[in-house]
Amino acid sequence: MYKFKRMSVFLFDELIFGPVRSRRLGVSLGINLLPTHKKICSFNCIYCECGWTHDRNLETSTLPEKDSFNSQLKEKLIDLKGTDLEPDSITFAGNGEPTLHPHFAEIVSETIELRNLYAPKAKVTVLTNGSMLHKQKVFDALQKVDYSMLKLDGGTEETIQAINMPLKAFKLDEYVKQLIRFNGKLIIQSLFLRGDHNGKHIDNTTKTEVEAWLNLIKKINPGKVMVYAIERDTPASGLERVGKEELEKIAVRVRKEGIETEVFA
Repeated sequence: MYKFKRMSVFLFDELIFGPVRSRRLGVSLGINLLPTHKKICSFNCIYCECGWTHDRNLETSTLPEKDSFNSQLKEKLIDLKGTDLEPDSITFAGNGEPTLHPHFAEIVSETIELRNLYAPKAKVTVLTNGSMLHKQKVFDALQKVDYSMLKLDGGTEETIQAINMPLKAFKLDEYVKQLIRFNGKLIIQSLFLRGDHNGKHIDNTTKTEVEAWLNLIKKINPGKVMVYAIERDTPASGLERVGKEELEKIAVRVRKEGIETEVFA
């Protein structure tokens, strides 16, 4: 058992960062659509490597201009072409939730164009909590990319609230309906953990919790599920990393439903 200590805040200090070697995506060139000095997110996940969400208000935040990404990404892709660090993935991640950027859809389209010109083998990937799926432009943009990787860390409203602490009134059934709209063209990422936070014990690995989560996975029927454990120190102290053997048991249950599943521990 390994319990994580409270972390120092880790933020990406560039709009285009990396490449880094990702356990899920290979050589990943990151795109950060949010400020380089603070995190902005619609969730406040207890395990987030970027720390706690102190600012959730886009209206009072100055976001990077849309044109900043195009020129920087083009330059970076040209520099990396033909090297060992030519990216396997161009990944929207960074300091919070990328789909909060008001020009997210346009930036995705421009990124795909640049990928086609300068890194045609790379996949365009978006890591998202799905909180903006109600906006049709965001949903359509996520349909265009190669990998839309969406979060589902529990099968009950209570568990989602405890682990992810969404900003607004979160309705799990409405979120699942949005995920079903992808018709399988999505990847579900699910992090399993246990520990205590705010005077409450949290454990999404119990038989009851896994059963509820699996029922939602079957409804969504994604192209792939990624089951993973905490990798870095977390903003909440005392969270426990779930071992690979335990994650594999969860993955086996998903595979029995005919859904491809990978474990990262």
